[in-house]
Amino acid sequence: MKDLITLGEFVIKKQHERADATGDLSQIFGAIRLASKLVHREINKAGIADIVGLSGIENVQGEQQQKLDLYANEKFKAALAARGLVCGLASEEEEHFVEFTQPLSRGSKYVVLIDPVDGSSNIDVNVAVGTIFSIYKRVSPPDGPVMLEDFLQPGTEQVAAGYVIFGSSTMLVYTTGNGVNGFTFDPSIGVFYLSHENMQLPEDGRIYSVNEGNYVHFPQGVKRYIKHCQEIDPDSSRPYTSRYIGSLVADFHRNLLKGGLYFYPSYAGNPNGKLRLLYECNPIAMIAEQAGGMASDGRRRILEIPPEELHQRTPFFVGSRNMVKDVERFIAEEDR
Repeated sequence: MKDLITLGEFVIKKQHERADATGDLSQIFGAIRLASKLVHREINKAGIADIVGLSGIENVQGEQQQKLDLYANEKFKAALAARGLVCGLASEEEEHFVEFTQPLSRGSKYVVLIDPVDGSSNIDVNVAVGTIFSIYKRVSPPDGPVMLEDFLQPGTEQVAAGYVIFGSSTMLVYTTGNGVNGFTFDPSIGVFYLSHENMQLPEDGRIYSVNEGNYVHFPQGVKRYIKHCQEIDPDSSRPYTSRYIGSLVADFHRNLLKGGLYFYPSYAGNPNGKLRLLYECNPIAMIAEQAGGMASDGRRRILEIPPEELHQRTPFFVGSRNMVKDVERFIAEEDR
């Protein structure tokens, strides 16, 4: 235990390695770390505390919000506002972005986009859920109000991105554009320790993660790729294993460690896919690329898609580089 490095120590160490570092990001991570601990505490009381089930409120997408969604959203919002280094937040649970008007926040140069609880319906059945976040520098004048354009930036402009997975252990995984590192939470003393340094996504994987219950509605190229995954071919280690949890963070985290492909394509009823570009796809795509993987909408790089609205959706294919290339090839063949 004596050689373990805490999240705070690691962020500060990396900050000192950069001449242009100001220390702002370390404080923003401090806010995310604090809110994550609070959410961890509530999740671990889910069977005995009034935190499970529907809240009776719909979000902007018309989805029923879980009680945990609302709790986590408020905790992350409060923690980030209190630090005075973030001028605004956009959340999957809020219809519009939120401007932080506290005196400390005026002139702040960062905005945060967040999915407070990814896969929140799983909390009722004790399955892993997560939080996804990304950080951008604002593009509007720092002496004025935060603007929509501060949030509608392509994923290539992310300063940092990460997720927290609440599973058999709680882990925080993040990147600032210089590799991916994971930290495991020790609840006995309330500290995140570096446990997965310089995480790498294998170029080839043997796991595919998709809701095959929607197979009949998928585009033909995606159907052909799924059949490709199921074929017997010893040279390529097929058939692949199908693993689908229904929580993007949990599915991606497994594939990040073991190699694999997660995908949520477009289909009848969701012609633009279901996942949100800003809150889910961009941050996960940045992590995937920094770990050596790829992320695509089936035809183009996720991080280069220009956002047009806060709750924009997109098809999403992310994971091992060669698996993403394969599915893009199947889609391209159907496009011809």
